[in-house]
Amino acid sequence: MNPQQIHPTPYYTQNNGAIYLGDSLELIKSIQDNTINLILTSPPFALTRKKEYGNQSAEKYIEWFLPFADEFKRVLTDDGSFILDLGGAYLPGNPIRSIYQYELLVRLCREVGFYLAQEFYHYNPARLPTPAEWVTIRRIRVKDSVNVVWWLSKTPNPKADNRKVLKPYSQSMQQLLKNGYKAKIRPSGHDISDKFQKDNQGAIPPNLLEIANTESNSIYLRNCKAAEIKPHPARFPQGFAEFFIKFLTDEGDIVLDPFAGSNTTGFVAQTWQRQWISFEINEEYVKGSQYRFSN
Repeated sequence: MNPQQIHPTPYYTQNNGAIYLGDSLELIKSIQDNTINLILTSPPFALTRKKEYGNQSAEKYIEWFLPFADEFKRVLTDDGSFILDLGGAYLPGNPIRSIYQYELLVRLCREVGFYLAQEFYHYNPARLPTPAEWVTIRRIRVKDSVNVVWWLSKTPNPKADNRKVLKPYSQSMQQLLKNGYKAKIRPSGHDISDKFQKDNQGAIPPNLLEIANTESNSIYLRNCKAAEIKPHPARFPQGFAEFFIKFLTDEGDIVLDPFAGSNTTGFVAQTWQRQWISFEINEEYVKGSQYRFSN
């Protein structure tokens, strides 16, 4: 990382990166233009009731977020990507959904100038059945287990390589590769050629990411408990950050998380030999995040 790239004093550092305590909208102004390869973040969601980690209401969320987006676009490289993980919200007092994620997406593209490279859906099968009023009491809605994830880019051609995130082949595909397959036209009209038998060392993943958020006895949580520090209440799983860091960056690239929370992004970037910068406004969360790097 270029030491001239950011000037404030870091709260702590690792050999590949640093985390800074403060308002990310101010801190990011110290980053030079066109220097960040990936912005990967899960900001406080727009929820119908306030949470301890500082969420905005759905009505105010977009206006709150757009100034950050202008800075994100400025600091991204031309082939860089911006991954935005957003949870949904019900409107107050009613079993109907806010559409703030979609309104935000439209404005990010039309006003800020981002391109939508692809939409993803983060499915957490372990999520609790909420909101209780509609799901477990009145039983008129089903469990909400999916976040939308917008993959945005500064230009139409961001750097990406799905060969870095291949999934293991299914048993049926392994059997097909072993026994061979006769090329033919399927009833649907698709022409399955003999190239279908090529072993590509794995299957191309879908844009539905099934990653359970079941962390319960990690080093981070154990050390926070030992130090009597309250852990961040809304951590995203390491597998989520790992997917996009591997997919969209190379070793040595710079990853930024402007709403770092417990600094999952920084830890995963460190693990995969990327440089990283993290911002977080809550000192207790920053203090606790150090324990991700502790044995």
